Order: sequence, then structure tokens, then C-alpha cells
Amino acid sequence: MKERGSNSFILNGDEPLIEFRGADIANDTNLVLGNVSFTLGCGEFAYLVGKVGSGKSSIIKTIIAELPLASGFARVGEFNLAKLKRKQIPFLRRKIGVVFQDFQLLMDRSAEQNLLFVLEATGWKNRREMNEKVEQVLHMVGMDTKAHKMPHQLSGGEQQRIAIARALLNDPQLILADEPTGNLDPDTATEIMDLFTKIHREQSPAVIMVTHNRDLVKRYPARTMICENETLSELNMEIEVDFSEIF
Repeated sequence: MKERGSNSFILNGDEPLIEFRGADIANDTNLVLGNVSFTLGCGEFAYLVGKVGSGKSSIIKTIIAELPLASGFARVGEFNLAKLKRKQIPFLRRKIGVVFQDFQLLMDRSAEQNLLFVLEATGWKNRREMNEKVEQVLHMVGMDTKAHKMPHQLSGGEQQRIAIARALLNDPQLILADEPTGNLDPDTATEIMDLFTKIHREQSPAVIMVTHNRDLVKRYPARTMICENETLSELNMEIEVDFSEIF
């Protein structure tokens, strides 16, 4: 039986899910972003935009503890990133669903086997419960009939739906989507965005979505943060924004 425990990601329900204060983010010794301060509330949806190389993915990597915090304070759920021990990193990541631009599916396994592999890796033991969970998330992303398909038998949009299903397996309170529509045609990108908004509406995870797709940001408006000039700031979405100047 998988150890259930509490699903809560934070110690106090009134606290933001993510909190950065005066945080410096560096890649090796090179400062990427300095004095980063922002919060993300439970169930909140936010875009992260900016030009290529501006630091968007570095923020995502810091949140999942792939990049260590250079200085300052950062907290994700109950995990203090400045004091995070290596042995705690897997437990942090189990609370977060991550969706990548390039899908990152295991090409030698079917869609169903890709999902079962993640459940096994995160401590699930009961095969019946595992099969039920896989069936549930496949239904959520509209891929019920494609469980036994190999990744190469699926379209790009279908592969991304499987990747989203994978991110949902452990009922995350936070989903990080790093350019999830970057490799998709416009119509498929819209379908995937519709799916994200449906999941956000029905499951209420907090979502940070990195994107270069200005049309999606206009069509699905939400809180928008921008990486530029080696720091992070927030756009005022109540005024007309010229996204061509941003990304």
C-alpha cells in the first residue's frame, strides 16, 4: 500500500505555496537572476515569460531543487530551499507535477507503462491501486483508449497529454509547465491549453507556466511575471501590454 499521509504541501493553510524573498539564482558561479521576490498562492495560475536565456527555466529548476539557491530565502510548500538536504529533494519533487516541452516519455514503454513506472518510483506498491490511478489520469487527459500505444505511435499533442497525465499521478498541489506547447502546432497548442485550464478549474493545483506563446497569454489571460534585466517583475495586466517587446 502506498503511504498516503497528509496531502498538505504547507504547514499553515494561510501561507502562500511558494515564497521567494531577495533570492539570487545562479548557474554555477554565474548570476542568472538577482533579488527575486514573489509569492504564489494555493490554486493560483501564473505565466512566466521573457526572452530566451532570461532565467525562466532557472526559476523552475530552483523550485524543484535542481539548481541550489545562491542566497536569500525561498520556500516551496514546507521545504526551505536554502536549507534543503539532498535526501529531502525526492520528497519535494513528489509534491510537484512537471510538464516539459519535449515530453520526456520513455520511448521503449507504452503510455500506460510510462505512468506505472512513475508510480513505482514514487513508492506505490498496490497494483490494483496503481492501475486505477493510471486509468483515472488517462481519463482526465482524454487518452483512455491510447493506454497501450507506444510514444512513437502518438502525435505530439497526444504525447503531451500523456506527459500531463504523468504530472497528475501524485495529485500535486503545484504543476510546473515549461513551454508545454512549444513543440506543437497552433491548433494542438490551443487544445493543450484548454486541457490545462480544465485541470486548473477542476483540480485546483497552483500552476506556473513558462511560455513564449503570446497568443495563448492573450487568449487565456492570467497573472504574468517576466524575467528581464537579470530580475523578476510582474506585468500589470490591467493595461495593454505589447508582448512583442517581451518575448
